[in-house]
Amino acid sequence: MKVALTIAGSDSSGGAGIQADIKTMTMNGVFAESAITALTAQNTMGVTDIQEATPEFLKAQIDAVFTDIYPDAVKIGMVSSSELIEVIADSLNEYSAKNIVVDPVMVSTSGSRLLKEDAVSTLVNKLIPLANVITPNIPEAEILSGMKIESESDMETAARRIGGEMGVSVLLKGGHAVSTANDLLYESGAFTWFKGERIDNDNTHGTGCTLSSAIAANLAKGFCLKESVSRAKKYISGALAAGLDLGKGQGPMAHNFNLNGYFNEEA
Repeated sequence: MKVALTIAGSDSSGGAGIQADIKTMTMNGVFAESAITALTAQNTMGVTDIQEATPEFLKAQIDAVFTDIYPDAVKIGMVSSSELIEVIADSLNEYSAKNIVVDPVMVSTSGSRLLKEDAVSTLVNKLIPLANVITPNIPEAEILSGMKIESESDMETAARRIGGEMGVSVLLKGGHAVSTANDLLYESGAFTWFKGERIDNDNTHGTGCTLSSAIAANLAKGFCLKESVSRAKKYISGALAAGLDLGKGQGPMAHNFNLNGYFNEEA
């Protein structure tokens, strides 16, 4: 069985972060490992507190994983400080990690800022250059590209700018500010549009975590980047279309929408 590692924050409500990553990787056919960057107190209505891991403890987690069950892909999600980003970047270099997917999480779906201002430059200079692909949404891409994005043409300009300057493939997600659910992949100087219909479901907590984890899982299994993105898009569409409705705010998706059989039977 192929193995994927998620390095990200924990979500106490289970809809995003490490918990969503592990569910997604499992449902996409790989063994999931994790290194936790932070504990969060959050639910469908927002984040109320964050407790970071120390750099030393995060390094110990990553060492434990790579020296025993070496991952075939690595997804990096929420990392809120420069010190933790440096630990991750140094560790990925140390262990020659492969198939690296960076979800540059800066703001949560509910609007809570998750990346400290001074950590943005460390993310850009040390971690993103190691990635095979990054998966920013529109607000994150605006920060990374230094431009306003209001159309699909703007998306192409921003993706080319980010990819060219940082030497990385870019999956720019069109769900924010642009009135389509179309995502744009910029890879090796070429664009690929992934067209999608908006699904009538306001429960989108953890969509970014889920998409990047599904991409990492498929890269781990040996699919090319374009096919990995295509498969991940189909998975997240299914999870949204299942119509799970939990919580008082913006709830989670049904990560297990396609889980059938004896062990899923209810009493």
